[in-house]
Amino acid sequence: MFLFDTNHISVWQRGEGASYERLSSRLSNHSGEHIFVSIVSFHELLNGWNAYMAKRQGSEFLVRAYFEFETILKDFSVMQLLPFDRKAAEVYDELAKGRLRVGSMDLRIAAIAIANQMTLLTQNTVDFERIPGLQIDDWLV
Repeated sequence: MFLFDTNHISVWQRGEGASYERLSSRLSNHSGEHIFVSIVSFHELLNGWNAYMAKRQGSEFLVRAYFEFETILKDFSVMQLLPFDRKAAEVYDELAKGRLRVGSMDLRIAAIAIANQMTLLTQNTVDFERIPGLQIDDWLV
């Protein structure tokens, strides 16, 4: 069972390029029922496009940002979505006590992966390697 980190989701959504080809190839070896995304990644993607929209002026930027919002919504509505539930919160609280040098959103994603006994697929191996009990892999290399 695999949980996509936000960067793997972004590559998948782009649908082109060398990283996408590598990801697509690896996905072809696994059943779709074993691939999940988290509500935290949804939160991160929306925050990113919201910040893009807030910094830009002009209707062309609004059109692009709202198109991306719509794409994110459509993509996540057909993906297997994992919540940040009580079990993940308990893992998160334990990890936070360790004062790891990892961002809070990454720690939340890691907590979901650990709570559900999943391998996290991420390019951000430097930060995620710091988290005890987390299995990671990078399907973009």
